[in-house]
Amino acid sequence: MISFRQPGTILTDHVFGVPLDHGQADGEQIEVFAREVVAADKADAELPWLLFLQGGPGFGAPRPEGRESWLDRALADYRVLLLDQRGTGRSSPASRQRLARLGSAQAQAGYLTHFRADSIVLDAELIRRELTGDVPWTVLGQSFGGFCTVTYLSFAPHGIREAFITGGLPGLAVTADDVYRHTYRTVLAKNAAHYERYPGDVAQAQRVASYLADHDVRLPDGAVLSVQAFQAAGHMLGQSGGSHALHYLLENPFADDELSDPFLYALIDELSFAAAPLYALLHEACYAQGSATRWAAQRVRAEFAEFDPGPAADGAAPLMFTGEMIYPWMIEADPVLRPLRETAGILAERDDWPPLYDPARLAGNEVPVAAAVYYSDMYVDREFSMQTAQAIRGLQTWVTSEYSHDGLRVSSGAVLSRLIDMCHGNI
Repeated sequence: MISFRQPGTILTDHVFGVPLDHGQADGEQIEVFAREVVAADKADAELPWLLFLQGGPGFGAPRPEGRESWLDRALADYRVLLLDQRGTGRSSPASRQRLARLGSAQAQAGYLTHFRADSIVLDAELIRRELTGDVPWTVLGQSFGGFCTVTYLSFAPHGIREAFITGGLPGLAVTADDVYRHTYRTVLAKNAAHYERYPGDVAQAQRVASYLADHDVRLPDGAVLSVQAFQAAGHMLGQSGGSHALHYLLENPFADDELSDPFLYALIDELSFAAAPLYALLHEACYAQGSATRWAAQRVRAEFAEFDPGPAADGAAPLMFTGEMIYPWMIEADPVLRPLRETAGILAERDDWPPLYDPARLAGNEVPVAAAVYYSDMYVDREFSMQTAQAIRGLQTWVTSEYSHDGLRVSSGAVLSRLIDMCHGNI
């Protein structure tokens, strides 16, 4: 273990060995990295542990700089463990380089089936027993981390003392098709709100779409920039400042009648999967239970004519940006994902995904749970979240339009503080 200091905190790095397949405990092992954070003035105190499960799937835990954001509130009561979920951050990578060593696309796909919420929860249980001596801990799940928390409550509730979920109550029995039929409607509403706030962006987005329809454009990393790829930048509309960020992206996209370098480089940050290939490869799989997804976002998109970019490129209608959707063309267009296109196809056709939730266990839940549900959440549908909230015994919800999906991060601890108070009976 390695420890170091930041302003107001002491951080300790941990590495744990876990089975790739928890059904074969003596089989191949991988490493999972986690970072312990404790307030400097409480380093020797007997504090309860709080496990943070990051959103995604496929992103490593936050890299803190002192007592920032929600972490400041958490450190008042807890010793925090920031988990790099398997395949992310400093944990054993599930990168194109590592996957290439496995050989066939079938072998790669089989390997990746072990990187969903069920495996993440079993990792957490091994880590908990090692760190706490089998004492239950608190779990904080943001977005996909909330999905993982509901899986945890389904299959290992004995490991949880209390749970806080922010923007991450999943539908227990909904399919990926169901999810996208709901979220596409929310994305359309976010587009309408954006263009109402910034009406000049209609013409700017149309001009970019028209240019891309007539030109073969590549981003500086070699990725194809099609009109559909440009539309995918709309994923930022679900964040608290996303509309403003999109406006500034569109503020000056051209230089001498060509797309400018600053614009193209900015799009890399929004469109590249280099930092999180698992996000693209397993995004739809995080909804799959007993059936194949078969590129649900692509299929369901055809039901919403508003997302057809043709009229926008012709100047006849506003361009509708898309949201948190993964399409098969993304795999082919992104240089990081292109070697894995056959693997991605196999995952999309897999029809025997095991269940991620246990409705009967959740109906009898005894763990205190508080969840923030964001009223206009573009990524996690409110209607499905409320159905799940009613299905988990004793779960308390705070439904709010004050924050967007990233409320935990941007609220300076207010969202977490409210959930703690709810669980502790102070509200």
